[in-house]
Amino acid sequence: MQPTFSSSRILLPVRPWFIVCSLLLALLANLLPTAHWPGIPDWVALVVCFWCIREPRRVGMGWAFLLGLAMDVADGAVLGQHCFAYVLLAYTAAALSRRILWFPLAQQALQVLPLLIGSQLLQLLMRLVAGADFPGWGYLIGPFIGALLWIPGTFLLLLPQYQPVERDENRPL
Repeated sequence: MQPTFSSSRILLPVRPWFIVCSLLLALLANLLPTAHWPGIPDWVALVVCFWCIREPRRVGMGWAFLLGLAMDVADGAVLGQHCFAYVLLAYTAAALSRRILWFPLAQQALQVLPLLIGSQLLQLLMRLVAGADFPGWGYLIGPFIGALLWIPGTFLLLLPQYQPVERDENRPL
C-alpha cells in the first residue's frame, strides 16, 4: 500500500489578508542579500505559482505584474524581466491549476518544476539579451530547490485554512 499525501479534511476559505501577507513575505525574502546565492529559490515565483494554482480567481497576472515590477526596481534588473516571467508563470499556473490539483503533493511538485524552470530561464534569457554576463550554472538550481519546497510550502500556506478536527456523533460529516 502506497502512502497518500491527500487529506480528506475540508478547508476553510482563504482569507485575502493571508494571501497578501504571504506574497509580501515572499517579496521580502527575495530582497534579502542571500537571495542571490546559488540554490536559493525565487520565493515570489514560488508563492505566486502556489496561489495561482490554489486561488486563480484571487491571485493572477495582476499580482504577478506588480510583484515583478517591484523585483525589477529592487534588483536594478532590466525593467520587465521579472514582470514578464511572473506574468507568464501566473498565466500557465492558473491555466493548469485544475490539472495540477488532481495530483498528490509529490507529483504536484513535479508538475510545478517546469513552470519554475521556465520562469527562471526566461529571466536568464532576457538578462543575457540585455548584455549581462552569464551568472553561472548555480543560477539554475533554484527551481529544483523550489520544487522540493513545494510540499512543506503547501502545508505551511494551507495551515490557516484547516478546520479543527471536531467529531460530532450526531453529524456524519
